Amino acid sequence: MGRGIAQVFLRHGFAVTLQDVSGEALERGAEAILRGLDRDVEKGRLSEQARTEAGSRLKTTAELSDLSPAGLLIEAVSENFEAKASVFRALDALCPEGTIFASNTSSISITRLAATTRRAPRFVGLHFFNPVPVMKLVEVVPGLETTEQTLEDADRIAQSVGKTPVRVEDSPGFISNRLLMPMINEAAFAVLEGVAEPAGVDSVMKLGMNHPMGPLELADLIGLDVCLDIMRVLYEGFHDSKYRPCPLLEKMVNAGWRGRKSGKGFYDYANQ
Repeated sequence: MGRGIAQVFLRHGFAVTLQDVSGEALERGAEAILRGLDRDVEKGRLSEQARTEAGSRLKTTAELSDLSPAGLLIEAVSENFEAKASVFRALDALCPEGTIFASNTSSISITRLAATTRRAPRFVGLHFFNPVPVMKLVEVVPGLETTEQTLEDADRIAQSVGKTPVRVEDSPGFISNRLLMPMINEAAFAVLEGVAEPAGVDSVMKLGMNHPMGPLELADLIGLDVCLDIMRVLYEGFHDSKYRPCPLLEKMVNAGWRGRKSGKGFYDYANQ
């Protein structure tokens, strides 16, 4: 997600600093971003000159301190509260008061994350959708103390990179994952209970409901570990059994089957 967000901001004229603790991850990320900009040229979204200029505006760093001059910080680490909170605590001590902090979380409370900093009024959720260079939607999520000015800034930022912002209240899973993840979870239950094989479940939703991807194909693309984390947030947030994670999903994640990124999920990607 971080790579896609960086690509979109570069495409629209922004200077971007990509930060990761791993030098190897930074190298892979920068290469993927540049390949994405090349695809933008192929698709007619960028000229060759604009692509060269965009690439020159990309910097990478392993040091959080190098992010301190930024006017906007978008966090896109794993979907785990403490992992995100630790990043924001560190950045809070490094960045000026006016810097906007944004989380790309797909399910975690913005209010709770904002409370780990001293800038709750300038803290907002900016939930992009995968693949970021293609998908138009951004959920804009206020925390309890987020100011209207911050929300207006967030709307304007989203629009400036070609996205459509939709304001969503700070509720577990927001709108997108409150609707999507229970569908994926129920599809996993259908497989667990022997109602159909994964391909059958996906075919029903694609051919019968006109979905571009079946729920289990989509789960593999998102990452089964991410789907499970979001289901747990929904279950803990609503205390409602309808959000109970499917045992098959838990078993697959425990086995290391995380979808496309691990080479195996509901489908096998070893030869792709």
